[in-house]
Amino acid sequence: MTHFSIGSKLSAFVLLGVFASSGAIAAEPKIEGRTAVLQNVLDCKGKTDAAERLACYDAAVGSLGAAEQKGDIVVVDREQAQAARRQAFGFAMPSLDIFNRTDTTPEQADRLETVATNAYRGGDGKWVFELEGGAVWSLYDAVTLGRTPKAGSKVEIRRGGVGGFFLRSDGQAGVRAKRLR
Repeated sequence: MTHFSIGSKLSAFVLLGVFASSGAIAAEPKIEGRTAVLQNVLDCKGKTDAAERLACYDAAVGSLGAAEQKGDIVVVDREQAQAARRQAFGFAMPSLDIFNRTDTTPEQADRLETVATNAYRGGDGKWVFELEGGAVWSLYDAVTLGRTPKAGSKVEIRRGGVGGFFLRSDGQAGVRAKRLR
């Protein structure tokens, strides 16, 4: 067992106190891709003097508010991020990865359950489904469905094994589909 002298223990304790008070331990880590306006707010946390810290926060929060008001930054909570992912279901959009910052394994939606606001056959005979939220899906083939889809029909869209999608209307068998918009 190693024994330390009282002097070395005291020195270590004093050094720890100096580091803590200097903000080295309290400093907020810089995350790659974090906007400078937000980083400025977080950097204020490391200020030791109360008046200096308050002035820093006042300036940084003012800049943050102005940037949000101008539209330079947008603050999105987890619910809004999930809604954006849901609305983009069916599109290949790698830019949505920005919502996965803290998730080591981001949720990957493999299906969407929603309601049709309108369903009709297009000029080519293929069914077109307009869904809640504004998404529009079309079947790949001009198939005959057992039950005619209509507004209010329950729709489930799921990912296929090779990247395609299958659309089910009112519990019928899934049919290959693609998102139009």
